[in-house]
Amino acid sequence: MRYCKKCVTPDTRPGIKFNDEGICFPCLNHEKKKLTDWKKRWQELEELCNKYRGSNGNYYDCIITASAGKDSHYQAYVFKEKMKMNPLIVMVDNVSWTQTGRYNWDNIRSHFGLDAHSLSLNPQVCKKMFRKAFEKLGSPTWYFDMAIYAYPLQAAIKLNIPFIIYGENTNYERGGALGSKETPSALDQIKNDVVKPVAWEEWFDNDLEWKDVQSAIYPNAEAISKAKLDPTFLSYFVQWSSIKNWEFARSVGFKDLDDTGEWHREGTWNQYDQIDTIGYLTHTWMKFLKFGHWLATDYLSIYIREGKMTRDEAVKIVNEEEYKLDKKMLKDFIDFCGYSEAEFWAIAEKFANRDIVEKRNGVWRLKEPCR
Repeated sequence: MRYCKKCVTPDTRPGIKFNDEGICFPCLNHEKKKLTDWKKRWQELEELCNKYRGSNGNYYDCIITASAGKDSHYQAYVFKEKMKMNPLIVMVDNVSWTQTGRYNWDNIRSHFGLDAHSLSLNPQVCKKMFRKAFEKLGSPTWYFDMAIYAYPLQAAIKLNIPFIIYGENTNYERGGALGSKETPSALDQIKNDVVKPVAWEEWFDNDLEWKDVQSAIYPNAEAISKAKLDPTFLSYFVQWSSIKNWEFARSVGFKDLDDTGEWHREGTWNQYDQIDTIGYLTHTWMKFLKFGHWLATDYLSIYIREGKMTRDEAVKIVNEEEYKLDKKMLKDFIDFCGYSEAEFWAIAEKFANRDIVEKRNGVWRLKEPCR
């Protein structure tokens, strides 16, 4: 594995690119922000909101794709309070919730005064699809993630609300298949490799068919064009910072896992990102087996870019923490899917990239430490 010379992002991250000096594109993109005219970008956002504000009369004029998270709190602030829009939150309900997550979900709606449209997926279908995707791809939440991409667009078409707001352009901010392209449009994000392009027919059998998965069917290009959908990244218009979003969210009532004392997760390093659910991040941990990194690397790299931490400090944390799979997280996942822990590991280890990870004393670790 080769690591970025500025942060701790490795070259095994899918779609990541480095320049000739060994600097990753997310670090290069972060430097570009220093040259961006953010006042002009904000004016562009105001003009965009002027286009849609009141376009449905007294009905909703935009959809915020949101959860109970820190970034969602910031999105709600920008569009409800700063832009004076009339947003509808659209989210896909978690398979399992933390108490902290439920508190934050109540907080975002009550603090900003927002209606919400929450889709709760059929748990029987979720269980079947989690198992199928885990065993086939090593990516158990494929179906859930597909619904997260598809359902807000479905809702926008059905409710005639073309303006759909997303938070960050993950590929641009953290690296990925579309990482070098800075754009306000989120139309192409389905191609960002978060959800692998697997044909639906490959999942079907006697227990699963088209009618079972309709909420996760991504609208086709004709339907998107006909509805004039305008999915948009907020991160294009503001100097996006997950750290500052967390600090802002706490100022309006958001609580992280350290605030509530509900749970201290191992391996993730931070206790404020993706904290509304328990077992979901078992899926994300599979990135460690496949690519040698997962959540901690993402956030440590952000801290380095924003001057909150040195690279040497981050390297130490990666080597001490990144490999860990939290026991509570794993138990929630296997209980939902119906696996024993032994069955989980028998499947998971099939996807281990033995060029970069190895099992030592019964624990999967990097073969070579981060440097």
